[in-house]
Amino acid sequence: MSIAVGMAAQTPLEQIDAVIAERLLSAALGSGGDYADLYFEYRSGADFLLEEGRVRTVGRGVTVGLGVRVLSGDATGYAYTEELSEARMLDAARTAAQIASGGGAPGPIAVHALVLPSFYPIERSSLELAGADKVALLRRADAAARTADPRIVRVEVSLAEEWREVLVVSSAGAFAHDRQPMIRFGVSVVAEEGTQRQGGRSAGAGRFGLEYFLRPGQSPEEHGREAARLALGMLHAVDAPAGPMEVVLGAGESGILLHEAVGHGLEADFNRKKTSNYTDQQGQMVASPLCTVIDDGTVDHARGSINVDDEGNPGRRNVLIENGVLAAYMQDRLSAKHFKIPASGNGRRQSFRHEPLPRMTNTFLAPGQDDPADIIRSVKRGIYAKHFSGGQVNISNGDFVFSLTESYLIEDGRVTAPLKGVNLIGNGPDVLRKVTMVGHDFRLSDGTWTCGKDGQSVPVGIGTPTLKISEITVGGTRAG
Repeated sequence: MSIAVGMAAQTPLEQIDAVIAERLLSAALGSGGDYADLYFEYRSGADFLLEEGRVRTVGRGVTVGLGVRVLSGDATGYAYTEELSEARMLDAARTAAQIASGGGAPGPIAVHALVLPSFYPIERSSLELAGADKVALLRRADAAARTADPRIVRVEVSLAEEWREVLVVSSAGAFAHDRQPMIRFGVSVVAEEGTQRQGGRSAGAGRFGLEYFLRPGQSPEEHGREAARLALGMLHAVDAPAGPMEVVLGAGESGILLHEAVGHGLEADFNRKKTSNYTDQQGQMVASPLCTVIDDGTVDHARGSINVDDEGNPGRRNVLIENGVLAAYMQDRLSAKHFKIPASGNGRRQSFRHEPLPRMTNTFLAPGQDDPADIIRSVKRGIYAKHFSGGQVNISNGDFVFSLTESYLIEDGRVTAPLKGVNLIGNGPDVLRKVTMVGHDFRLSDGTWTCGKDGQSVPVGIGTPTLKISEITVGGTRAG
């Protein structure tokens, strides 16, 4: 199995064996479908919220269920049940089977257990540990934020933990069982000085137990102090300039621009349907030769990593753009069949209630050769973008608008005043073509990134080194 952990009680998924799975697959293919898969899921999670020094929320929940998918040509039948009795599971299988018609019952279906990689081993699930230990973590972050500066007037700290088991069984023969931990921690503060009030936030996540907080930079105190630093810095931020400018994207969180403005356009379903601006461009230059874009589900303990995708394929490292040339799309089973290539390990779904789609895992720009200090020094006047809050992207053409929560003016090669009200406006493919320097300081963000698509949300990772864009339109509040 992919992970060793001592859960106190057996989960319902461990009672599903090959005999039961083969019986369900036979029912799913009973009307003549081409392919079927079963997605069993058990999810246990807890949430803690400390607000103004008081524990406001302590919640825990469990969900369990089965999703059955049947493919017949280009059509998909899908049904799910929240009850793992054999009768209800067979009902779901037969309902999904109705997409097909006219075929007979399949021959015997044999499945075999896959030996999966192990990208997020932990010794113990955090859910096994006492709630008092977790509240103590919240209080440590709260104290660190408040003692950072007397101008910190409000603090909120949250912790979410999850233990998820999935079992994916397919008529192609896969029987893949994975156990997936997740920790998410965040500190939000408000700083006040005179009439000025500004917020700051620090957050992190990964596939860990409570050992997450022993990692460099991830203690509750460090998150508390970082949130305070951001809020205090914004108290004296100046209005941002506006107009086309050179922009330096900081290492780590700037990967959100890559994820949204470029990554979604490289998901195979958009290209199969010819709605992506990257459609039919494989083998062509689509970015600066300095750019290599990778989607990698095999990064140890990263938020977007997967030992197995939600179609039963092991997680993989996929080079999407290599030295500026479009090399590949991210594939699920449906799209891979269309393109006549193997699936790439990118079939993901939010839960057993959802069909899988081609989705990103950890998507990032590979490091280059430039010194980050040289990149800053090369800019006469521009913007240094460090932290992003979010944005909007048009998948069909790559046009985007992103808001920044931490950014600075660059003047004569030096980072100077903090800025407020900064938006970056541009086009994803155009921005990649305008990359002129790429740093050697690659960093995968530890942030709590979640990607939405077609009403589904999945955890992802993002990252970049420091890089320079020759021109992006800055939407500020004063003339540049």
